[in-house]
Amino acid sequence: MNHVLVRRRGIAVAAVLALTAGGLAAATGSANAANLLVNPGFEAGNLTGWSCTSASVATAARTGSHALAGNATASDNARCTQTVSVVPNTTYEVSAWVRGNPVYLGVTGGPSTWTGATAYTRLSVSFTTGANQTTAQLYLHGWYGSGTYYADDVSFDGPGGGPEPGVPAAPARPTTGAVTGDSIALSWPAVTDATGYRVYEGTTLRATTSGTSATVTGLGSCETHTFTVTAYNANGESARSPEASATTTGCVDSGLPRHALIGYLHTSFANGSGYVRMADVPDAWDIINLAFGEPTSVTSGDIRFSLCPVAECPNVESEAEFIAAVRAKQAKGKKVLISIGGQNGQVQLTTTAARDRFVSSVSAIIDRYGLDGLDIDFEGHSLYLNRGDTDFRNPTTPVIVNLISALKSLKARYGSRFILTMAPETFFVQVGYQFYGGAGGGDNRTGSYLPVIHAMRDALTVLHVQDYNSGPVMGLDNQYHTMGGADFHIAMTDMVKAGFTVASTGHRFPGLREDQIAFGVPAAVSAGNGHTAPAAVHQALNCLARNQNCGGYTLRGGASPAIRGLMTWSINWDRYYGWEFQNSHEPFLNALP
Repeated sequence: MNHVLVRRRGIAVAAVLALTAGGLAAATGSANAANLLVNPGFEAGNLTGWSCTSASVATAARTGSHALAGNATASDNARCTQTVSVVPNTTYEVSAWVRGNPVYLGVTGGPSTWTGATAYTRLSVSFTTGANQTTAQLYLHGWYGSGTYYADDVSFDGPGGGPEPGVPAAPARPTTGAVTGDSIALSWPAVTDATGYRVYEGTTLRATTSGTSATVTGLGSCETHTFTVTAYNANGESARSPEASATTTGCVDSGLPRHALIGYLHTSFANGSGYVRMADVPDAWDIINLAFGEPTSVTSGDIRFSLCPVAECPNVESEAEFIAAVRAKQAKGKKVLISIGGQNGQVQLTTTAARDRFVSSVSAIIDRYGLDGLDIDFEGHSLYLNRGDTDFRNPTTPVIVNLISALKSLKARYGSRFILTMAPETFFVQVGYQFYGGAGGGDNRTGSYLPVIHAMRDALTVLHVQDYNSGPVMGLDNQYHTMGGADFHIAMTDMVKAGFTVASTGHRFPGLREDQIAFGVPAAVSAGNGHTAPAAVHQALNCLARNQNCGGYTLRGGASPAIRGLMTWSINWDRYYGWEFQNSHEPFLNALP
């Protein structure tokens, strides 16, 4: 393994691939009801009821006369889906008879399974709908370049959803309107037979109205709120609408440029790329993350940081010179943060004592060097979710709860100008769309950053997910995206902006503000898997900021002209390769709208 990878980044590729290929083991048993699918055996002789990217009906049937034939090419996994109405808090089973190598069956945002078989083989998974879930989507697909697969006798077994007789249907997703420092306006289409509507935030009733709009007041400034709407009449209340989120105005200016270049500086080690003194970091870098503060033991919470030893870094500056250089950067408007974690810095705040030690030791580092804030780069097994911890909005796992509490304490200690950034891998964020660790049956780390991001969203300055050292990840188009090109950055970043349903939990993770979003790429081929050529990075930024040249991908979150920028591992590797990253991307960022 490349030395930089050993030192810098934990790679969750194997775990991602294991989930993608092997699926999750779900609870057995299903609700006893008729098959909810339309045309489940394809006996209509066509794809009525199904939505497919590259498929047809063939005569290679298991039963009857017809079966699905999906043609998986190098660029298309021949995904076929069908969406049905379901009942909240109810267990369903989906199944299909398939042949091909491989063939996948699953529920979007929920469990999946696969097989490779020359004869028809039955696949099945079961799942339980969330508390507010009214629809679910079954999917079948092959794998890129693997040729034709077949499926027949597909089943979605359980009670059908929809409103009770006389009860209005659920409203469509509300649209957010005027936003102030303490209010958010909402509107939605009228629902037939409704006499009124209720607006909820979580389980709290925020407004009741006979019309199709409402303004929720009494909110705090720079806060993100998520709402649902129900319709009601004398017969009862509908299911809830899809969620809508908005952020009130009044956010404190972070002091960063509109578009920022963010880089990690190997401060405590050289890592084969050579030591770069703080004073020699070019002014192109707007946020400099000092890598790394690491714990004295995994569960101690006691974080230590020191400059690289002279034996490893002969040109290392003295501490006094380092502090003076930090002050000089800050005088030019740059932000210098201590980054905690990295591959070797496993941090598990399993107890409140470890939480308190984390706060005191990180504060001591910030105070000693006069830093602007903190970057959380927890990797490996630092964060995980205990089985049954399925609501990212109300986590119960100690390592999650204690980290959130620690970050809130640090934010309160240093105030509104405190810079907080995070650098999770895709495994801990976007993979949560398919798999969420607390739901059980798979890797309990999947999606485990989501409760931390959500709890800190009003204090978070920048989230820059590592779009590298990653396996293929399913995007909001329900296609797998692979690192190394513009497509991966577009799809992964769009997920953070638009938000997404978290696996089979029935809860939706609201997107972040565009000014809170950047994405991370390796500075050079030696810095990590997934290096992306500058032209492809620029294509991704043009798509994300301007909604131009998106390569066929449709942005679910819309254009983000205020996207914060780019992060890279690392400044040292960029210097080693002649500053290609800095020289290519800083001018491009400055030219964005």
